[in-house]
Amino acid sequence: MRAPHTARGHDREREASVGALVGEVTHDLTRLVRTEVELAKAELKEQGRPAGQAAGLYGGSGYATGLALALASLAAVFGLDHVMDRAWAALVVAAVWAVVGAVLYVTGRRRMRSVRLTPERSLDSLKEDAKWARHPTG
Repeated sequence: MRAPHTARGHDREREASVGALVGEVTHDLTRLVRTEVELAKAELKEQGRPAGQAAGLYGGSGYATGLALALASLAAVFGLDHVMDRAWAALVVAAVWAVVGAVLYVTGRRRMRSVRLTPERSLDSLKEDAKWARHPTG
């Protein structure tokens, strides 16, 4: 025959179950944070490639613009020295490089605008987790 529960025995059972619950919640929160960090890493990695490509296009635009300025300067020198043939040829080449630079710049700008460096899914998930942590039973 078992002894009836005393107030003291009942408190011990409650303390043990509260301790187990706190341990379980701590473990779950740790796992949740790790999962969210992994999700954020994956999202940033996913957006890194388009950002790198857009940056490469910006670099190409800068290089093409530099060539256009060099050729335009060369054309000005030839224009002063030989007023006609070589100067016009150099100006045409410089204009072509300027167009190439402009196209690379516009393409790079368009791609950069589509890149989202904010890990949106992770932020949404963290907001949901915070809402749950405030009201775990609701």
